[in-house]
Amino acid sequence: MPAEGPWLTLREHLVERLPRLDPGRIDEMLRLGRIVGLDGPLGPDAPFVPNSFIWFHRDLPVEVPVPFDIGIVHRDEHLLVVDKPHFLATIPRGQHILETALVRLRRSLDLPALSPAHRLDRVTAGLVMFVITPAHRGAYQNLFKDRAVRKEYEAIAAYDANVPLPATVRSRIVKERGVITAYEVPGEPNAESHIELLEHRGDLGRYRLTPHTGRTHQLRLHMSGLGLPIVNDDFYPVLHETPLDDFSSPLQLLAKTLEFTDPLTGEPRRFESRAALSAWPVSASR
Repeated sequence: MPAEGPWLTLREHLVERLPRLDPGRIDEMLRLGRIVGLDGPLGPDAPFVPNSFIWFHRDLPVEVPVPFDIGIVHRDEHLLVVDKPHFLATIPRGQHILETALVRLRRSLDLPALSPAHRLDRVTAGLVMFVITPAHRGAYQNLFKDRAVRKEYEAIAAYDANVPLPATVRSRIVKERGVITAYEVPGEPNAESHIELLEHRGDLGRYRLTPHTGRTHQLRLHMSGLGLPIVNDDFYPVLHETPLDDFSSPLQLLAKTLEFTDPLTGEPRRFESRAALSAWPVSASR
């Protein structure tokens, strides 16, 4: 609570401080003991106490169930590696709380201390690594922070014979807080991606993408910048808003492999996704 103010009751302060929360909901939370202080639940007539602390859980948003399962790729004493489906966020954020990979896995595997070693965009499918033992969380998270993990992605995108590949794309990418898309600007590059064409069929190609940095939407921006936008990309080159309950057009981008030296054992580790991109059926690759 602030050090001073005109409020006589806690309710008065909360109504002013939380304008997006209906005052009736604040009354209900106080009546049900959902708002607590150091000594326990606070009632509707609780006084405003300067410099005090209160706690409450915010109401969860109404979430659209994501109708796809998480595949377990590997599990040992310390690590859990999964195939995250399209449309499922990695961790709770914004409108996605329960319908996230972290919360689902904590519940289904009874691993309340599970934590992600890194993140993968909600619309991107593929490998995500989680740490089971809290004492080793930092060691595995630092692998990604220090760029000690070699990552490969697979993408289905437009094909253009006039685009020379393989190619290494370097640019400066900026992502502003509160803006959902990133963009490229002149200046010293802070993003680098290696792009290879594996095969093509008609006007589509299957690509191997190897990011050497980890900027937001880096691979999607670099592919779009080459004139090879990834199939079903609603952000690049043009932003299209898609309802959260529309699962009909998954972005054709897959986190395919993770490779690193295990910080605990010193042994090489390599994990490969078992998922496939729907725009390129397996039979088409044969």
